[in-house]
Amino acid sequence: MLKQRVLAAAVLIPGFLLALFYSSPLLWMLLMGGVTLIAAWEWARIATYPIFGRVLYVLALALCLLGLYFFERDGLTAPPMWGLVLVFWLVITPLWLAQHWVLRQRGLLALVGLIVLLPTWQAMLSLRAHGVWLLLFLMLLVWVADIAAYVCGRIWGKHKLAPRISPGKTWEGVAGALVGGALYALSWQAWAPADYAHFFGLSPLGLALVAVFLVAISIIGDLFESHMKRCAGLKDSGHLIPGHGGILDRIDSQTSVLPVACAAMYFLQWIK
Repeated sequence: MLKQRVLAAAVLIPGFLLALFYSSPLLWMLLMGGVTLIAAWEWARIATYPIFGRVLYVLALALCLLGLYFFERDGLTAPPMWGLVLVFWLVITPLWLAQHWVLRQRGLLALVGLIVLLPTWQAMLSLRAHGVWLLLFLMLLVWVADIAAYVCGRIWGKHKLAPRISPGKTWEGVAGALVGGALYALSWQAWAPADYAHFFGLSPLGLALVAVFLVAISIIGDLFESHMKRCAGLKDSGHLIPGHGGILDRIDSQTSVLPVACAAMYFLQWIK
């Protein structure tokens, strides 16, 4: 299993970085659209749709992506979409997890999938357009936090975070993720080139606090996908990536962090 995970990462990470830095905006949009459609297939599996239903869901989401692309160019979808993102991830999802809500209606599950996946795709486009290094910073933040949580949980983990949702996660792992995220942000400002180190003029402390907040959001995203899989009786969202599971298993935290970061940027600029 470990060998599979390492080999898969050795292939995927360089490929992703090449696409991130060197693909054209159109190619990047198409690549991220492909990833989103695969994630939609896996979400339809979580929603217990049969094969034909999954095909229809992927086609429906493809049409939504196309519509979002054309409407977003005119700025028509931004306020309601990013407002919904903040409400969903900052209010609804924490309540969902705290109350252990179980959603069985396929139609509502399909709608939740749209709320999760469409803003993630748009955030991948918008953040990269704003700056490749900004998107890379945010994605690396999630990966660093995941590693820190795993290491600290393995060494010191005793107090379960959400045993009914993800028995392996601990509060000690959460603490490790938060500290790891803050240290990563401070290291970024210390070592990154000056043009890429100080996003939006944030001080080191300011960026560290933003990182801690986003790490907390990443944990919510991770737990949410775990909860949805557990409700569906699934261990992994799919089997596409050897040793890693499906696409959703790899981007669960990104689906919360990237849209929330993009939404915050949008409304802060709008307020100014």
